[in-house]
Amino acid sequence: MADIAKLVEELSKLTVMEAAELATALEEEWGVSAAAAVAVAGPAGGGDAGAPAEEKDEFDVILTGDGGKKIQVIKEVRAITGLGLTEAKGLVEGAPKPLKEGVNKAEAEEIKGKIEAAGGTVELK
Repeated sequence: MADIAKLVEELSKLTVMEAAELATALEEEWGVSAAAAVAVAGPAGGGDAGAPAEEKDEFDVILTGDGGKKIQVIKEVRAITGLGLTEAKGLVEGAPKPLKEGVNKAEAEEIKGKIEAAGGTVELK
């Protein structure tokens, strides 16, 4: 169990892009996706019929504006998405545009924080 805790600690240090690369590598190695693993595992909590509606677990991060700091926001968009300069610039100038789709809440909040720190505005759907 201590080995698992160490592994979790190390994985929590990954950047969003590194985590995405890791997920892709694991999907290629084992032929499964994280989404498939969640679907196989099923919902947690035993499915109590009287339970309140489940919290949304997938979010789309929508860039809604650059807040007048276009260059800083373009830099952050490039870091988050891995896009080239031209593509990132087009995304920022074309806002509102999806930045990332189908991400978990923690990743969505992290992306939102980074874009807002750069001066941009983001909406989570």
